[in-house]
Amino acid sequence: MTQIELARKNTNTQLMKLIAQKEAIGLSELRQRIAEGIVVILNNNTRKIKNPCAVGYGLRTKINANLGTSTDRSSLVIELKKLKTAIAYGADAVMDLSIGGDLKRVRKEIVRDSSVPVGTVPIYEAAVMAERKHGSFLKMKEQDLFDVLESQAQDGVDFFTVHSGVTRKNVATLKKHGRLLDIVSRGGAMLAAWMRHNNRENPLYQYFDRVLDIAYRYDITLSLGDGLRPGSILDATDEAQIAELETLGELARRARERNVQVMIEGPGHIPINQIRKNILLEKELCDGAPFYVLGPLVTDVAAGYDHITASIGGAIAAAEGADFLCYVTASEHLRHPTDEDVKEGVIAARIAAHAADIVKGVKGAIEWDKKMSYARKKRDWKTQIGLSMDKVKAANYRQSSKPKLTDVCSMCGKYCSMKLMEECLNS
Repeated sequence: MTQIELARKNTNTQLMKLIAQKEAIGLSELRQRIAEGIVVILNNNTRKIKNPCAVGYGLRTKINANLGTSTDRSSLVIELKKLKTAIAYGADAVMDLSIGGDLKRVRKEIVRDSSVPVGTVPIYEAAVMAERKHGSFLKMKEQDLFDVLESQAQDGVDFFTVHSGVTRKNVATLKKHGRLLDIVSRGGAMLAAWMRHNNRENPLYQYFDRVLDIAYRYDITLSLGDGLRPGSILDATDEAQIAELETLGELARRARERNVQVMIEGPGHIPINQIRKNILLEKELCDGAPFYVLGPLVTDVAAGYDHITASIGGAIAAAEGADFLCYVTASEHLRHPTDEDVKEGVIAARIAAHAADIVKGVKGAIEWDKKMSYARKKRDWKTQIGLSMDKVKAANYRQSSKPKLTDVCSMCGKYCSMKLMEECLNS
């Protein structure tokens, strides 16, 4: 049985007990949220994760780091290094988005080495394998796609992104109303092209019950993908995006009826003044299902700094109720990310998540800041560094401060406000 099914039977599982302890909430409260579908636990039932995580209402905002090969960069060694970096700097989950090299080997190695949940986008492997076998991904057979779902489930993948909302009707809506940037989702574009070429409905929608069958057997959480998400702030919250979200809400209800855990993916490129509306829409249309957002990116002009634009949007989105932030790296829109890009992307997303958790009142969030403030007041550099998200960078900056080994830093020197007020108020 799945976690949601067991929760509905008032059964406490070891996973629930572990998550309740990690999140510092009551076990019965957590179980009720899982039963309602407003919290999900990312954990394939064929494997035991060292650091499982739950996503949803009232919990700490989680972050995901995307990994995986490209058609131009397909080194397994490099991707495993990125995995290690992402986890070391605080990623709660990772996704293998590989489209180059030996896809099965890369996935298996990432799942084997990952101490956190691993997600995938099965359409990628299905399309790549069809390209290799038939000369074009457009010749992919429906069964090929479901064979990949089953294979990845057997390999221990914990959550699937499935673009089941990219239907013929919703693509027609996009075409009718027009967009500046049509479909920017790789999986969404693959499916839309396949549907047009074959004059068929999206198999992930038409045969959604088959998707549910696989997800149920392995207790895989379905992440219903936003294949029609806006890729420009000028396309935000348009007719196609809303039409897809309505479809995802219907599919989420079907998933819950089948005792399958489900969350919803969201945009994308969204201006700041539309973020709140987007969060409220998802929670209303999808009955409070956990919301997994990419960014959102709040401007389109920060190439090379999109980890920052995503962090701004992510902080606002999470404060308004988003539950899971997918990091964006500085290389977004420009190149395949490096190990350093992964590190900076994870830290930027963690900053956003923590800032939101303070607003949400997540237990323990403000205490972290309180400890840092006390350490700064005391000019306790060791404690400040220990409390930093990037301890190595903080330590390096401190060591480069001149004069060294004093109780002030080189920014204010002898005019340090903390030291002046300490002497003033204690005299």
